[in-house]
Amino acid sequence: MPLLTDHSVQSDWVEPDDVLRAAVFYGFASEALGGFELELHHHKKSQFLLVQRGALTCEVEGGIWIVPPRSALWIPGGTRHSIVMTGACERYGAFFAADLDVRLGDACCVVSVTPLLRELMVRAAQLPFLYEEDGANARMVLFLFDELGAAKSENLHLPMPTSPQLRRIIDLMISAPSVRRTLGFWARDMGASKRTFERLMQRETGMGFARWRQQLSVVLAVKWMAGGATIQQVAADLGYESVPSFVTMFKRAVGTSPGKYMAERHATRSEAPF
Repeated sequence: MPLLTDHSVQSDWVEPDDVLRAAVFYGFASEALGGFELELHHHKKSQFLLVQRGALTCEVEGGIWIVPPRSALWIPGGTRHSIVMTGACERYGAFFAADLDVRLGDACCVVSVTPLLRELMVRAAQLPFLYEEDGANARMVLFLFDELGAAKSENLHLPMPTSPQLRRIIDLMISAPSVRRTLGFWARDMGASKRTFERLMQRETGMGFARWRQQLSVVLAVKWMAGGATIQQVAADLGYESVPSFVTMFKRAVGTSPGKYMAERHATRSEAPF
């Protein structure tokens, strides 16, 4: 799928796999509060996608990834994926040839982005696609590779089942997260015992029912708060009886309160020097 370099001019679309550079960089910002979608596609090159503002949802076979501000998504080359971006967005991306070892692994992941890595990505996005392969720009790109390899993983992945029966139920849970049905309810809906249902959840998602539902709450909370929702709105939309109970769950799962988590994501660049 072509890479959009200026979303208003179709003639500026470029296929990153066709650019004769091992690393290709781009970036753009939009003040529109709506979203946009990229249908299921893939690239030969691996993709690194940094979100500065807004929120990104990426679905690949076997899971959904949520990318809040100040985080980035790693998509290995050849991975079929779809993307939905919400809110006023600012993002910076890179495509890397298969022979480049940027030490991010062979599976999708979300990583936290240091202020230094963020500024390097912003600067690299200003390079022409066919930048010189020696000199200062080339040295900057090598420095960027080092920072990529040091990026820390974040647990913002929601594993998805493959069996149609279980996927139907999971889709219902995602579409109405405030309706907090019990494991027994969903087991009966599927025509299975609670033990069979739990065993199927564990086998197909790597998580038990309670753990998976908690992870659903975390990724939806991050997505909605990144889009501008208040903590009170998120707690209600997730079906929590009170804001403190939601905050307790989030802090236990993520390691910090939702308010502090998003405050750090929305700080200005000048407030976070390297």
